[in-house]
Amino acid sequence: MNDQQKKLVVSQETCIGCGTCIALCPEVFMFNDDGKSVVKDQSACANCDCQAAVDACQVNAISWVDSNEKSAE
Repeated sequence: MNDQQKKLVVSQETCIGCGTCIALCPEVFMFNDDGKSVVKDQSACANCDCQAAVDACQVNAISWVDSNEKSAE
């Protein structure tokens, strides 16, 4: 799967709002009104290491999915 087929998603059920992903990639992630992380601009992954944010998530709330699949965001 190449990068254009991948979509970065944050599980709202799993996210605890710790902010690690935002600290690592502030151009990609932000807090929503519920205090949980969401992807605001995946194209900004070119400016940071989004995989590091995926790997650093302590509750494994962030993942890559096939952009053709429906995700449970």
